[in-house]
Amino acid sequence: MTKRLNGRVAVITGSGAGIGRGIARRYAAEGCRILVNDIREEPARAVAAELEKDFDIETEVVVADVKVKEQAVGLVASAVERWGRIDVLVNNAWAGTRINHIENKTDDQIQHGLDMALWAGWWTMRAAFEPMRAAGGGSIINICSLNGVNAHMYTAEYNVGKEALRALTRSAAREWAPHQIRANVICPGAKTEAFAAYAAANPAQAAAAEANNPMGRMGDPETDIGGAALFLASDDSRYVTGNTLFVGGGSHINGVVWKPEPEEDAAG
Repeated sequence: MTKRLNGRVAVITGSGAGIGRGIARRYAAEGCRILVNDIREEPARAVAAELEKDFDIETEVVVADVKVKEQAVGLVASAVERWGRIDVLVNNAWAGTRINHIENKTDDQIQHGLDMALWAGWWTMRAAFEPMRAAGGGSIINICSLNGVNAHMYTAEYNVGKEALRALTRSAAREWAPHQIRANVICPGAKTEAFAAYAAANPAQAAAAEANNPMGRMGDPETDIGGAALFLASDDSRYVTGNTLFVGGGSHINGVVWKPEPEEDAAG
């Protein structure tokens, strides 16, 4: 049986762990060549080695900070230099949310949210446009969040950045559709390493988050979130663009109770 992404190339930001790693594994199982990116070298190389061993595919590792324009653009350039193409771009990288009230957030926090989500997505998407257009199309998948859609408390910089990226995705979907470049959003709910760390520090809140999910659990990065990302990367979604796919066990339907304990600090 022909693998669904055989011969294709995907750039996945923040794929050294969590959802990014899960998507990378799902793509690799379908024959995709993967550019693994993380700001940390050790986990990025570990994931690349894992993909090569488990799925016998080619990988490229680029350690880069997507908040820096030259480094973000360089991810796409590295994929094109190595393989001559880019078929799938997944903007997933995120780090650094402080849980505190809006009145206590600083300008730097809000700027961080925009840098990590909006600007990183803007730079990589524009870099991917020309090689995708030249190849006759491609798929852009931006990982956003129910935090922004449902206005979850105390994470304003994350909410703002992800919703700005979601708006950019829809704009790109409309403008780039004639080039067969599709742009879609996934808002996931997954049990990642970050969720596990939060659960260890806040067991009651984490248990409530899972209990309030209509399916009673957080998703698996590879089988649940990766499956949706595979659909959007494959020809099965060749007529799908400009959509937000909620992959959170139904938690978007009526919202999920999410009220973490804020960190109090001085306003900036």
